[in-house]
Amino acid sequence: MGILNDIRAKAVKLKKTICLPEALDERTLLAAAGCAKLDFGPIVLVGEAEKIRARAGECGADISRAVIRDPASDSEFDRLVSTLVELRQAKGMTPEKARAALQDGIMYAAVLVKLGLVDGYVSGAVHSTADTLRPALQVIKARKGVKTVSAFFMMVLPEYSPYYRTQPVLFYADSGLVQNPGPEELADIAVGTAQSWKALIGGDPVVALLSHSTKGSAKHPDVDKVTAALEIIKKIAPELEVDGEFQADAALIREIGAKKAPGSRVPGRANVLIFPDLDAGNISYKLTERLAGATAIGPLISGLDKPVNDLSRGCKAEDIIDAVAVTCCQAAASSR
Repeated sequence: MGILNDIRAKAVKLKKTICLPEALDERTLLAAAGCAKLDFGPIVLVGEAEKIRARAGECGADISRAVIRDPASDSEFDRLVSTLVELRQAKGMTPEKARAALQDGIMYAAVLVKLGLVDGYVSGAVHSTADTLRPALQVIKARKGVKTVSAFFMMVLPEYSPYYRTQPVLFYADSGLVQNPGPEELADIAVGTAQSWKALIGGDPVVALLSHSTKGSAKHPDVDKVTAALEIIKKIAPELEVDGEFQADAALIREIGAKKAPGSRVPGRANVLIFPDLDAGNISYKLTERLAGATAIGPLISGLDKPVNDLSRGCKAEDIIDAVAVTCCQAAASSR
């Protein structure tokens, strides 16, 4: 898969430090070994060092090049405690509570990212999306000026797909986080996902706002939400190539789009698909993965100050490696 190979090649050059906090999971350990073999930057594992090494031995994972940060012996632990207290004091955080909270590997990873001791983290092989992202939202927080943090999937189509030549990769958003966005949130999701396209893929994103209607073919408040989002996007990101509302076939197939939305330049060129709600986005990514044989990478997060990415609990070690590579690229983009 050319796109994923390109992203992995970028990660090799960037040499970013990424934390994998689910350090006793077999897939995580195999991914840490795989990242080292590919010559990515350092992988940081969080937890009790002896247990991690023993588990790696059981899995046949060579983690000799990984860094293990054990809360019981980490020289930076007191600094992490004071940082967490400072960030969460208004919510009742005390040093005692911070020490307890930092026994959770994901919270530990979030504070490491906040302090710049690692460049990002990837979790979710074991934990839910909520457990993966809650520490990030509490500690790392949204990038300045971002109102809506959202999630997208990178959908890499197989070479036998009839759309591979023109659309080998698509971004689906929001497919993992925002349940029922209003017009303002939908606009934020579109702009944030388009920025992620530029950071990861390069070139210009072409954004289609999806609906069960194309250009007024149906009348409903759900359609009104999408058209209102389009007007907001035109104001906050006038440089972005975006149109809607589109049914999916009108967005993806030029001939159908020409009939249903004459004059629009998006049909047949759309590479960022924005769904009207989480149900539509999540169902669509799973259908595309299972029925079309696409590779789904994510949920990937747009809008945080520093990169954090989620995984499906059904992921493979190779999926974690790809998510680490994506996180490296996002870290490079966020530091510019």
